[in-house]
Amino acid sequence: MQPKTENIEKIRVKNAVFYPIVLCSMVILIFILEKITKSDLSHYGTDPRTVKGLLGIITTPFIHSNFEHLFGNVIPLFVLTFALFYFYRGIALISFALMWLCSGLLLWLIGRDSYHVGASGIIYALVFFLFFSGIFRHHIPLIAISAIVVFLYGSFVWGIFPRITNPEISWEGHLSGAFTGIVFAVILREYGPKKAEETWDDEPDDDNPYWMEK
Repeated sequence: MQPKTENIEKIRVKNAVFYPIVLCSMVILIFILEKITKSDLSHYGTDPRTVKGLLGIITTPFIHSNFEHLFGNVIPLFVLTFALFYFYRGIALISFALMWLCSGLLLWLIGRDSYHVGASGIIYALVFFLFFSGIFRHHIPLIAISAIVVFLYGSFVWGIFPRITNPEISWEGHLSGAFTGIVFAVILREYGPKKAEETWDDEPDDDNPYWMEK
């Protein structure tokens, strides 16, 4: 039985790692092409409350202003996306898609008049979703993931406050992602992995218990 269990685990890891590899590869490739062609793709970011800015809901996470911005986003994007697809594989794809779209839409609604670029919105959504999902489900392994997320990315919480965040950083994108992550952690708390319910075998009825025997 041991080899079969190991094979299942390998398949599970391969399936979970597929999505972050594809996503992060696309982000890096787009950044490289932008630099090679000396193009400026910032206009594909989110331009709040404009019709053309709606495209940014899809494209914003693929656009980064410089290497530092790219490097700061790709690593947590990979780690958090892997965690989502590994531990929440039954609902990972739908929750990821919903958080991507809804965090982008919220940014489009509340963002300041400027182009917003980068994957930080979806990163914040993943951080808050993974943290609160583990807490809501009362399941020890998932709570452990919540603790690890806090340990690695707990400082991210300061990024949602405008007076603390660097003015050049989109705190609106961070706030949109955090809010979206919490909302879907609540909405999807009854779906996907959860703590197994404890069951007790009923004692068979004994019409003549030993203490009644003569």
